[in-house]
Amino acid sequence: MTAIKAITLSLGEFEKAAVSTYELGLIVNEVYKNKSFKGEAVKNLQKDSAEGLDLSRYLRTLLNEGVLFPYKDLSDIYTLLGRVDADPEDIICAIDPFCYVSHLSAMSYHALTDRIPTKIYISSPPATEWRLLAERKMIKDLGSDFEMYNRNGLPKLSRIKIKKIKKHEVKYFESKHLGSPKSVRGRSMRVSTIGRTFLEMLREPEYCGGIEHVLDVFHKYGKIYIKQIANEIDRNGFPIDKIRAGYILDEWLGLNSEIIESWTSFAQRGGSRKLDPKSEYMHEWSEKWMISLNVPGINNDY
Repeated sequence: MTAIKAITLSLGEFEKAAVSTYELGLIVNEVYKNKSFKGEAVKNLQKDSAEGLDLSRYLRTLLNEGVLFPYKDLSDIYTLLGRVDADPEDIICAIDPFCYVSHLSAMSYHALTDRIPTKIYISSPPATEWRLLAERKMIKDLGSDFEMYNRNGLPKLSRIKIKKIKKHEVKYFESKHLGSPKSVRGRSMRVSTIGRTFLEMLREPEYCGGIEHVLDVFHKYGKIYIKQIANEIDRNGFPIDKIRAGYILDEWLGLNSEIIESWTSFAQRGGSRKLDPKSEYMHEWSEKWMISLNVPGINNDY
């Protein structure tokens, strides 16, 4: 068996929507390390040069033979035969192992909105933290082969930020306090959980259809998902998140619990906290939650 055939067969078992040069490097490294594939010897293996393995030579052959296809307008990203029409969210999550679909895109996935997002909203760690996570993943992926992999000059796991894919603009959010996303069965896509999606609505309503739409979603689905919302905000919400959620769930919707009531300890007099983080302060406010109700007509809409 040739090295190309072994690499091709390995790619045939690849389950993601897209292949990065790093993942191709892992496959090439495994073939050279084992000198076999599923018990069959791989013949004539040798390094391509004194510097290491020339991945580009194998990549050219795989492209010429129609095993891999370059993803349109994106460098260092490839798809396999039968997967060229994968959804853009699957492509993005396949090449960034630490990101997930969030905000209005997550609301759409969870059927919380009837709005069709014109952008794809993605949450991912900040650059410094991303690099640390990438190094840890490489060490985990390669184990004792980590040093040899690097000596052979094979590609490192690197961040590929996609600005536009399939005519969709991609909007990234960076936060050190990312939630634990939900993996979608049978897909490469990961998406924020129901609870985390509601938390995102409180923090960045302008990327969730606007504050009026966010309130509409809380009104329609807050009671249905009250447990997920309260648990997520209690564990991962900042004090201002708890105040905003407390007002909406308790005072506005009449939904209360011991967890929600405990958030009143974060209410502070004399502050400039606002229900809508982007709008101007208004003098109408909640006595219990001590927050400016700076959404016109909030007490009359429902």
